[in-house]
Amino acid sequence: MGNSSNSRVWQRYLAGAAIAVWAVTGAAAAQMCRQDTALLRGDWGSARFSIEIADDVAERAQGLMDRTSMPMGAGMLFVYERPTTLSFWMRNTLIPLDMLFIDARGVVQYIHHNAVPLDESPILGGDDLLAVLEINGGLAARMGIEEGTELRHPAFSGRLAAWPCDD
Repeated sequence: MGNSSNSRVWQRYLAGAAIAVWAVTGAAAAQMCRQDTALLRGDWGSARFSIEIADDVAERAQGLMDRTSMPMGAGMLFVYERPTTLSFWMRNTLIPLDMLFIDARGVVQYIHHNAVPLDESPILGGDDLLAVLEINGGLAARMGIEEGTELRHPAFSGRLAAWPCDD
């Protein structure tokens, strides 16, 4: 009876270990870098956004103009060739947006909350920025997203990235 009991304990242990490995592997797979996904993390927690990329002059000029809505878990990531001073406006943009201004390490340096639709006033994000993530207005505050938040995306890969894709 001792061997049978030990055998069942060992089988339960192996089954539990297999489930634990699957759970960790599944979580890691969910955190993989993809062009259509922006992962954010900070002291406030973490979030995942399905994104569109605007990484050339025409796409950045169009941005989210003329759209009447955007799903809550969606956004647009504007990516530049090199760090620069960034300023945005809301010309022809019909929905309120939060703008997360991000440096080359993938760290949020400034958040402009609830940009007003159709307002053409410049929204200065700062210097030495590589990207801007636009999400629905008010969402950053509701989620607790703050300056210092790290963004994981292939645009921020390499040894300087705060949250690199290759870890």
